[in-house]
Amino acid sequence: MTTALAPRTALFLPASNPRAIAKARSLEVDMVILDLEDAVRDDAKAAARAAAVEAVGAGFPGLCAIRINGIGAPDHAADLVAVAASACDYVVVPKVESAAEAAAIAQAAAKPLLAMIETPRGVLAAVQIAAVPGVAGLIAGANDLRATLGIPSGRDGLALALHTIVLAARAGGGWALDGVFNALDDADGLAAEARHGRSLGFDGKSLIHPNQIAATAAAFGPSDAELADAQALVEAATGGAERFRDRMIEAMHVAQAHALIARAGSRSG
Repeated sequence: MTTALAPRTALFLPASNPRAIAKARSLEVDMVILDLEDAVRDDAKAAARAAAVEAVGAGFPGLCAIRINGIGAPDHAADLVAVAASACDYVVVPKVESAAEAAAIAQAAAKPLLAMIETPRGVLAAVQIAAVPGVAGLIAGANDLRATLGIPSGRDGLALALHTIVLAARAGGGWALDGVFNALDDADGLAAEARHGRSLGFDGKSLIHPNQIAATAAAFGPSDAELADAQALVEAATGGAERFRDRMIEAMHVAQAHALIARAGSRSG
C-alpha cells in the first residue's frame, strides 16, 4: 500500500543510454524508469546496471525507479543487490506471477515494488500480488499480455485483464499504471488510449518516448472544468448529504474533489 500521489507519466529509458538519461532530467515527467531488462542487450547488462545506480544517485526532478531483470534471468540477483544499495525510489519487476515472488523481491530490494502484470498467471494472481506489503502498485504489461493471450491488436481483448489490474491495485491500496502505447507518431491514438485508461481507473500510464509525456499528462489530469467544479464543491460543502448544483453530494464526493485538486498540483500538472 502507498499513500504517495501516483504518477500520471512514467517514462521507460534504457539505462545503457546516457544521453536519454541526461535529457530526462529536463523533462516534465513524474517518474523515470531506468530499464535493465528488455531495452538493454545481454552483453551490456552489467554496464547498464552500474549506470542506473550512478544516475539515480545523482537524482531526478521527479520520482525514479529501476526495472530489473525478472526472476530466473541471469542478471536478476545482481540487479537486486544493486537496487537495494541504490538511491532509487522504486523497483519495477517484470512478469510477476505470484505473491510469493513479489514478497521475496520486495524484501531483497528493500524498496517499494511496482509489479508488472504481463501474463495470464499474473492477472489471475493480481489481487494477491497487490496485497503484499511493500508492493506500491501494479503496471499493466499490455504488449506481453496481448502476445500471450493471442490478441493481434487493439484493447478490446484486454478489457478483462485491464479491469482486473485496476481492481487488484485498488483492493491493495496501491497505484495502477496503464501499459505503453507503441506508435510514436500517432498523437491522436496515444491521447485516445490515455483517456481510455483514465476511464478504466488507471492513475497514469507508462511511456516509451518523451514526446508522449504532454498528451498523457493532460489525459490523466483534470480538465479546467473538472477542477473548477471540484473547487466549487469543496467550498460549498457543509457536511452530510446535500444538493450541489444539479446533484446530491456527501463526504465521499468532497474527498474525491480534494483528491482531484491535489492531482492538479502534481508535477505533470
